[in-house]
Amino acid sequence: MRQVDMIRLDLLKGTVTNMHDIVAEEVPLKIVLNEIYTFIIWCSPSQFKELAIGFLFAEDILQDVDEIECIGIDEKENFCNIQFKNSINLADRMENRRNSVRIVPLIKNSVATYQHDNKIAMVTSNLTIHSQTIFDAIHQMNKKAEGFTKTGGLHDSGIFNANGTLIAFSEDVGRHNTVDKVIGQGLLLKIDFTECFLIITGRVPGDMIYKAAKAGLPIVASVAAVLNSGVTSAKKANITLAGFIREKHINIYTHPNRIVL
Repeated sequence: MRQVDMIRLDLLKGTVTNMHDIVAEEVPLKIVLNEIYTFIIWCSPSQFKELAIGFLFAEDILQDVDEIECIGIDEKENFCNIQFKNSINLADRMENRRNSVRIVPLIKNSVATYQHDNKIAMVTSNLTIHSQTIFDAIHQMNKKAEGFTKTGGLHDSGIFNANGTLIAFSEDVGRHNTVDKVIGQGLLLKIDFTECFLIITGRVPGDMIYKAAKAGLPIVASVAAVLNSGVTSAKKANITLAGFIREKHINIYTHPNRIVL
């Protein structure tokens, strides 16, 4: 977060006021693998290690944190250096990675499903939670969302266990980044994702469901809207997808049996 100067125009009062404001900050995080392969991710300047691990896991480059020999972080230079163990064929992983993109060419008569639905994992979990647990989880996140409170420009994600205890939390300018960060944190903690649920504050497209499915998260819930690609992906991945969670109302779009009244 950064403090900046601004001018506020009040049309009701007819005033012009010089003020300070707090705005969200984004930086280019450079991730280097084995000093050969490089990724650049624009993100908030926090949780670089978690973001890198979550991103590489979602891209099918990293399968387990134990594959990593060492991680070096330089927060001043926005740099993350990751060295894989010699037993890992990183060139092969890079060749066969998911290679996600945000923009997909339009295909005639396309139903606009997520482009990686053919690779999406099937989640197996017997987790069941009460609806009130979700509202309590969102309340916990709201109390921790200091960046959003100050700037209004950040997204949040949180992973909770079955009884609603917060395990991982992140804030970022990018909603996809927040999911990578909490999954990366969960991988470092070696949690059982199949016994947890994910809360996010942004819209839910198929790409977020792909990330959740790869980790094994059985429930994804958002205070915002879901997209059609998110619904089709969640249905295919056996993930319970909920949206518009507010004022004691929850819209459940897929596999509703995991959330009970």
